[in-house]
Amino acid sequence: MNPVKTAMKPIRRSRLRLFAGKRYFTWKRYLQWLTRPVKKAKVRTADPLDHKAASHATPLLRSLRNVDMQLQYNKITNLRLAAAKLDGLLIRPGETFSYWRSIGKPTRRKGYLDGMVLYSGGFRSGTGGGLCQLSNLIYWMTLHTPLTVTERHRHSYDVFPDERRTQPFGSGATCAYNYLDLQLKNNTEHTYQLKLHLDATHLHGEWRCEAEQMYRYEVYEADHVISLEPWGGYIRSNIIRRKVLTRSGELAGDEAVAENHALMMYSPLLYPPAGTEGASKPS
Repeated sequence: MNPVKTAMKPIRRSRLRLFAGKRYFTWKRYLQWLTRPVKKAKVRTADPLDHKAASHATPLLRSLRNVDMQLQYNKITNLRLAAAKLDGLLIRPGETFSYWRSIGKPTRRKGYLDGMVLYSGGFRSGTGGGLCQLSNLIYWMTLHTPLTVTERHRHSYDVFPDERRTQPFGSGATCAYNYLDLQLKNNTEHTYQLKLHLDATHLHGEWRCEAEQMYRYEVYEADHVISLEPWGGYIRSNIIRRKVLTRSGELAGDEAVAENHALMMYSPLLYPPAGTEGASKPS
């Protein structure tokens, strides 16, 4: 199937409108937390579960045009603080993981620094900036497990070209406290555990499980389209799919997991997309 474009010409809203909208969605989320109780994942243990279900690592520093490197150094501090809140978290059968309920609000009092925050097709500095790298990592690993993604958000802007991209376009999960959350539910019969750590160069993550997984997963991009809109902008669309394979390598399923539409903030004629070579290998 072909993606249906939903990204339209961006609407410029006033600062007051943006401020009011953010407060509305923030308090709406707080109300949901109070009135819609769920079985939360909240127990952590340092002892790793026996089996590795999925793993991934992403570089801590990237050379980005017109981006102050200090914001990326600050991001590393932010990632260490957030990862410490999540490392060892168990998600038992029937439990739900919420990125923001587990981490809490990133504030200066807790040690968070100004990092890069994507905003309206560009970027700016903000307290706790850079934590999208962690939510991206968790989401990507989760696609290689039977855990169910119940909430995930994608940036409506494609800000940076595909240079050195190792994953398909649109395979991440953006976050903003607290209304853009990443939530997962364990609908399996086994307990899963999230393991995270940083070394000198990379953010590392693992999903571990008390039992060996019955299937493995390959994530790939389909129906990639870049279209020039009548108003002069480019819209990039695709579908993220995954193959479900048995331990012997037989195809057990092929399913769509996400559909993406984003306004490109650079010329596709100058930076051709990476295509599908970013499709994942079995984890």
